[in-house]
Amino acid sequence: MSQIFSDETHRNLLSRIPHCTGREVADWLRTVDEGPAFSRFEEKVSWLRGEHQLAYGHAKAIIHEHDLRRAARKLL
Repeated sequence: MSQIFSDETHRNLLSRIPHCTGREVADWLRTVDEGPAFSRFEEKVSWLRGEHQLAYGHAKAIIHEHDLRRAARKLL
């Protein structure tokens, strides 16, 4: 998994998602968990954008955060 944003940019995008979308990041992460099982990053981003009308940057940040948390769970 490659870094798509700087850490600061990623944190800033995540902090704005609730205001811009009306939903908390945790809700979006559950949506990704419950959504289709795409294997490629960009497929997941495209699905979020198309299905939920998210801006490209917000969709990328959500999928990136989802991947980070999934990787952290595997390490435990």
